[in-house]
Amino acid sequence: MTTYNVGININPTLADQRPDQRLLAKHPRGDRLHPLNAVCPRPIPNSYWATPGQLLACEYPWSPKSLKKPKLDALLRAGVRTFIDLTECGELSPYSSILCSRAVMLGINPASIEYHNFPIRDRSLPESIEYMNSVLDVLRNNEVRGRISAVHCRGGIGRTGMVIGCWLVQSGIAKDGDEALRIIAKEWCTVEKSKRFPHSPETGPQFEFVQHWIPREKCASKSGNRVMRPELYASA
Repeated sequence: MTTYNVGININPTLADQRPDQRLLAKHPRGDRLHPLNAVCPRPIPNSYWATPGQLLACEYPWSPKSLKKPKLDALLRAGVRTFIDLTECGELSPYSSILCSRAVMLGINPASIEYHNFPIRDRSLPESIEYMNSVLDVLRNNEVRGRISAVHCRGGIGRTGMVIGCWLVQSGIAKDGDEALRIIAKEWCTVEKSKRFPHSPETGPQFEFVQHWIPREKCASKSGNRVMRPELYASA
């Protein structure tokens, strides 16, 4: 895992959010608008808002071959200030070193940008429950600070969907993993590449990981503070 601030650590406000994002962020979680992109436009075609105006799920936002209209710039313009990258080292061209320069080009304070790398092998599961909790802790920290975050892997399908599903349960937006998967399915069908890849997450084990996800607090009470794999929760 690699975690660092691209700039200097500061405490940003909701000023980075557009008016529609601020409106959605105030909307009661139990009364979810669908699809969210109808009210809060998606910054790139292959993305969707998982948490209104605060958490974006998307595909990898950078390619040296697309310098004229980079997806990274679209995310920055949409107010994204925290990037959570689930790809492995060497999987794709890294973009962490150019985040500051892209921000400056757009008139954004580079000190407000944060980048976190939690590598998960493509089409696979995280190495442990606590590893996933580490990702969710970053999301929670950014939510508390009022920052807009983006989670992505390579295609924004499998690993990203799995993290988003666990976050929906962990944050209380979904009552359980099954509801989280239904929420993702409703948003995913509005994404451009859903015509080619109809499901998110991508693999059976990733779906099961979300289905059996239990927030850390409940997991501790069930397992006597033992770290358990999701498929073992039911028998705990």
